[in-house]
Amino acid sequence: MCAVRRIDRVIKGKPTIEGAGVHLKRAFGNSEAPLFDPFLLLDDFHSENPADYLKGFPWHPHRGIETITYVIHGEIEHGDSMANKGIIYPGDVQWMTAGSGIIHQEMPKGQKGGLMWGFQLWANLPASHKMMGPRYRDVKSSQIPTIITGGASVKIICGKIDDITGPVQDIVTAPEYLDITVPPNSQFRRATGKGRTVLAYVIEGAGHFDAGSGSLLGPEHLVAFHDGDEIMVSTLEKSVRFLLISGQPIKEPVAWYGPIVMNTQEELSIAFQEYRDGTFIKHA
Repeated sequence: MCAVRRIDRVIKGKPTIEGAGVHLKRAFGNSEAPLFDPFLLLDDFHSENPADYLKGFPWHPHRGIETITYVIHGEIEHGDSMANKGIIYPGDVQWMTAGSGIIHQEMPKGQKGGLMWGFQLWANLPASHKMMGPRYRDVKSSQIPTIITGGASVKIICGKIDDITGPVQDIVTAPEYLDITVPPNSQFRRATGKGRTVLAYVIEGAGHFDAGSGSLLGPEHLVAFHDGDEIMVSTLEKSVRFLLISGQPIKEPVAWYGPIVMNTQEELSIAFQEYRDGTFIKHA
C-alpha cells in the first residue's frame, strides 16, 4: 500500500529584486532552505515589462552549489569563466555545477512583446563535492523528452520515468526535475520514494496537491510535502502545470552568504577572500 504524501506547508512566492535590478518572485530562499534540503532557492522571473529584467545578473561568482536555469518564454544570454557562452532559448535548460568556483553572467532579453519567463533553482553540493571541478550542461529543448503518463504530459529534464531518462544525469544528489501538465478533471500520481525531499511549484492553472483534498492551488504557490511514497494531484475544470522537483537530502551544515554556499563560516570567509584576491577560480 503506497502512502500518499500530504502537504506539509504551502508558500506563496514573495516579490524580490535580485542581480542588477531583476524583479522576480522567490518561491523559497535562505530562511526556508532547511525545509528543502538539498535545494536552497527557487526563483520565478516572469514579466512582460522589460524594465523588470533587462538589467539582468551581471558577472558574479558561485561556489559550492549547482544553479539550474529553465526558460519557458524569452531568451537569456549567458557567459562564464570557463569560456562557455550562448543563449538559453524557450524550453532550454542550463545546468551549471559551480563546484570550486565559477564566475558567470545571465542577461534576460525577453521575446517580441516583452514577455520573459523562467526559473532558477539552486541545489546544494555535499562537502565531498564542494570543491569539485566546475561543469556546465547546455540542454536544448529538443533533447528533453516529453511523455504522456497517467494521463499527464511530463517533460523530463532530470530523472527517469519507466525507461525514459532525462538528458541531465550523474548529479550528486540524484535530483528529479519534471515539468508536468495535468488536464482538467483528472488525477495524477507520481512515485517519489520515501526519504526524499519533494516540492511542487504551480506555474499555470490550478490543482489539489493533497490527495484531492485541501485548497485548490494556483500559480506562484509552492507545496512542501511530508514524507511518503507518492504524490497525488487532481484537477477540476482547469488543467494545472507545475514543476515537480525532488532530491536526496544532504543533511550537512550550511554556511551561506550571497552566491556562495559552504559548510562553515571559515570556508565562506576563504571563498570571499579568494574572490577579492583573484585566486577564486581553481579550475580553468
